[in-house]
Amino acid sequence: MAKYKKKRARELQHDKFRDTAGKLFDRLSDRLEGKGQAILYGLAGIIVLALVAGAWIKWNNRKTDEARRALGRAIAIATTPVATTASPASPTGPTFTSEQERAQKAIEEFQKVVAKYGDPYRTEARYFIASNLLYVDREKGLSELVEVSKASVVEAATLAKFALAQAKEEDGKYDEAARLYIELAAQNSTVVTPETANLALANVYEKQGKKKEAADLLFNIVDAARKARDNDGSPLPESAAAREAAEKLQKLDPDRYAKLTPEAPSGNLPF
Repeated sequence: MAKYKKKRARELQHDKFRDTAGKLFDRLSDRLEGKGQAILYGLAGIIVLALVAGAWIKWNNRKTDEARRALGRAIAIATTPVATTASPASPTGPTFTSEQERAQKAIEEFQKVVAKYGDPYRTEARYFIASNLLYVDREKGLSELVEVSKASVVEAATLAKFALAQAKEEDGKYDEAARLYIELAAQNSTVVTPETANLALANVYEKQGKKKEAADLLFNIVDAARKARDNDGSPLPESAAAREAAEKLQKLDPDRYAKLTPEAPSGNLPF
């Protein structure tokens, strides 16, 4: 009974507030007859829209965080080392006896992301699914990589094209791989940089017996990296791709390597 009274008191208090607010609204409406009343309703509409927008933003942020966590869980599975026993660092974590077993489990987790969330998480998950399908159904994986490489989510599409090029290279389809690497280099992407794409292209040329083409690419990668400067004129640090290109060029064509721009001195200069 006491609970009912408290509930009823709240209801009455709410009704009193509603009645008071209604009277104030009517009084204000009387003062703003004609155009003024239209302004009042316009203001009310703006308030409603603001409340709806705020609720949507809050919901969207919650869904975004949820999608990131789901994608992170799937990636953690996809990158779990293959072992027959639990890892000492995480004895309760999942263990997989083969890459195929791990890939299948990862695909299942990524498919949950695809089914539940929108882009960019959906397309990113599709990219990971395609990459893992290469271990369990290679043809299907290749087909999916082709589709994802055409997606509007640029980062995932670029990664899919690079994975497709690598798969073509592994299959000995060097002309197809080279074409994809050339396209990636032309994109000037920060996800797969021109240096990375051209380094991969040089590897393909070397496999095709095109030693000069490979050496030219490697030389250009390294020379451009060594000549690069920041706004203050100081040398920029070389990327991992540029350092690898230098090592490959030295082995492939020592004479061409000797013609490179000398490396900028490393370390702090004494004052």
